[in-house]
Amino acid sequence: MNPQANIGFRVNTKIKRPDPDLLNAFSDLPTGNICDANGRMGAMDYHIKPLNPKWHFVGSAITVRARPVDNLIVYKALSIAQPGDVLVITNDSSTTASIFGEHVASIAKAKGLSGMVTDGLVRDVVGMCAVDLPVFCRGVSPNAPFKDGPGEINFPISCGNIPINPGDILVGDADGVVVVSLEDALVVVKNLEQIVAKEKKMAETIATGDLIPAWVDELLKEKGVQILE
Repeated sequence: MNPQANIGFRVNTKIKRPDPDLLNAFSDLPTGNICDANGRMGAMDYHIKPLNPKWHFVGSAITVRARPVDNLIVYKALSIAQPGDVLVITNDSSTTASIFGEHVASIAKAKGLSGMVTDGLVRDVVGMCAVDLPVFCRGVSPNAPFKDGPGEINFPISCGNIPINPGDILVGDADGVVVVSLEDALVVVKNLEQIVAKEKKMAETIATGDLIPAWVDELLKEKGVQILE
């Protein structure tokens, strides 16, 4: 079948996922460091935050595009997801109704997913916190979605103003969600070595009482800033 023939209602079950060792390279690092190593880019819209700020995840993307006020395709995505995957769901940032709630999060937890991310809303906050699967969303509403479709799984989407392809690496923590394209991931990991070393050196310098780096005045002078005393 031509995958272009049914645009808007199609499912791709075969995607390329990152090697587990590549995912592990991101596992203990904050999203800020990863953004720095990713050209200071890749963070989703700041509204997309975890329901519990203690939650953190690393995983590869299963991309889902759902119609606003509908989550039929989300259930199909859960059925094909594998342990370690992250369901990334866009409903075009609709805030009319939630896209999923506690029961969907429970299914995702049982399937071994690393987390769920949506640019829309969720519901059942208390229940989802009890499930303890990292859920990142734009906000919360008790309104429920319908189950009619259409929708797509594992095709390119935009979520939180960031383009995402199936298999891209996502990392989430209290600061938000960052996306690293699979094709750039090895370069980002290499850059992270320098970023982590730099952050460690800065922390050590501050701990010694050397609070303002010399480059601040040097850069201001270079830019011609006039300091009046």
